[in-house]
Parts: sequence; C-alpha cells; structure tokens
Amino acid sequence: MKILSIEAFVPSGSNFAKSRQLFLELGFHINWESPGYAGFQCDECRFILQEYNVQEFAQNFMLSVKVSNIDEFRKGVLDKELPEKYGIQISEITKQPYGRELNLIDLAGVCWHFVEQ
Repeated sequence: MKILSIEAFVPSGSNFAKSRQLFLELGFHINWESPGYAGFQCDECRFILQEYNVQEFAQNFMLSVKVSNIDEFRKGVLDKELPEKYGIQISEITKQPYGRELNLIDLAGVCWHFVEQ
C-alpha cells in the first residue's frame, strides 16, 4: 500500500463563490465540484475548498505550499491586483530557516505559506 496524497479541506469563509474565483485567479483549476465543495489543483498541489464559515477555525488554519519561484508568484498576485480585488493580504518575502516565504491571508482568514526552498 502506498499513500498517494493528502488534501486539506480549506474553509471558504462567508463567500464561497468569491473564494472559488480567487483560487482560479491564483492559477488553480477545478477538477470537480459538488454543492459546497470544489476540488482544486495546480501542478501536484491539491486541496478541497469547502463552503464553511467559522472564523475562529479559519484564522487558526495554515497551509504550506512549496513553489519553484517565490518572486514570480508574488509578482503575479500583485500584477493581477488580487489584494485590492479580493481584500486578501500578501506579505513581503522573508528568509526563514526552511526557505524564502511569503504569507497570503485568503478571504476566510486562512494563512497560506508559499515557500521557495
């Protein structure tokens, strides 16, 4: 038996449709959908967006996503004006012991750590 992947259920916050659109603009595509759920993927990274709005949970939920080029990722987010369009937050790139990182806080309050190792 081989474990093939792990996919987190990520809360959408109060606006599932807007959160869904944000992830499309971040470069993910939808593999499948059912009421209140959407299976997203970009390259080998997968997660399930769930229509779930518990602020205390979302603001304490974090994900780490490895990327090949953190500068390119940040530039893409800013060029598309996603912070202004969606009210999300994106940090400067910082150097951490595990790599170069930026944090993106999505519509629900989930903290996505995008890391270039």
